[in-house]
Amino acid sequence: SPFHGKIEFRNVWFSYQNSPETEADYVLKGISFTVEAGNSLALVGHTGAGKSTIISLLTRFYDVSKGAVLIDGIDVRDWDLNVLRKHLGSVLQDIYLFSGSVYENIGLNAKNVSKEQIELACQKVQADAFIQALPEGYLTKVKERGGILSTGQKQLLSFARAIAFDPHILILDEATASIDSETEELIQNALQQMMEGRTTIMVAHRLSTIKQANEILVLHHGQIRERGSHQELLDHNDLYAKLYALQFGAVEI
Repeated sequence: SPFHGKIEFRNVWFSYQNSPETEADYVLKGISFTVEAGNSLALVGHTGAGKSTIISLLTRFYDVSKGAVLIDGIDVRDWDLNVLRKHLGSVLQDIYLFSGSVYENIGLNAKNVSKEQIELACQKVQADAFIQALPEGYLTKVKERGGILSTGQKQLLSFARAIAFDPHILILDEATASIDSETEELIQNALQQMMEGRTTIMVAHRLSTIKQANEILVLHHGQIRERGSHQELLDHNDLYAKLYALQFGAVEI
């Protein structure tokens, strides 16, 4: 059936222990939310709140202990794993680049990704300009871990890699945590291009990158403490407003 990208977490409990005995053994406790196809959801909270665990359940690195994770109304445990992950594109905080050309680093030598698709992906995330300025353009050899590139340039390549495969669901796990303020505006514009027409889940440390999300969930000790838009959560003046004030020194009301 056609893949649309609607995500639903239905009363999800999860523990890394095989036989959890008490509520304290669970990392996630009764998590429920829905992201309609094409919409965006941001996850925020202190370290250990359960943000990355939600991503791991969506991608089936782990399966739920109780409850269900569904995509387009189908439990992810019923999807063929290769088919499921084919529709997911991930950008992580730790960017890994291989020894090889820019083409090879973005397309990963996949036969179904052409050079034209790679170049189009780079144009969408505003990476084309700096690539064209490299000594051999897209044929320039990149050292392992991307030694010749700045942090921002490596991040843009990881964005291009994610969308070159045209995923329906985009996962951004702390994808902008290492970006300097000079690069942030460029990265923000690239993010908007990436997210257009895709269901997006963002795990965010830098709260300035999630203001436009359709909904923000604030996680605290494995539970949803608050939910709403950026402005709604600031007006609520609880945990999200405190996190925002810690980063920016004042709350915008």
